[in-house]
Amino acid sequence: MKSQWKLLHKDQNELNASKPVFLRGINEYMTQQNAVDLALSADSRLASAYQTYQALLTDIRGHQAKALGRLLNTYHQPTHSAMDTAITSFKKNYEAVLNSCRLSYSNGPIEGINRKIKTLKRIGYGFRNLTNFFNRIALIRE
Repeated sequence: MKSQWKLLHKDQNELNASKPVFLRGINEYMTQQNAVDLALSADSRLASAYQTYQALLTDIRGHQAKALGRLLNTYHQPTHSAMDTAITSFKKNYEAVLNSCRLSYSNGPIEGINRKIKTLKRIGYGFRNLTNFFNRIALIRE
């Protein structure tokens, strides 16, 4: 399963359960759902972390703030895994996580502008004066 780790990151609903394909690490034909079931049956800690991950994924993608809050408040598994670290981070930023579920705001446009400015700085290293540089940034924003 080492080479099929991406299947564990997929949403359960996106896994193909009907068409068998050749999976390299397992060296046989099977569906994606069967491969995930095989991995989860091998380790109970992985299975519980996977179920928690799928619940988090469903709540965040579905903008279900109440269900997400309930999941974060009821999670009590001190296994010292990466899932515990992620849940602790979510609890630490509880209000921000819930706001991201409630509201439809995104910082994507701001990040896009920042990327364009950084690209301009990298490409146009030799601007003679700062005014021309700022004018170029203003042109990019439009």
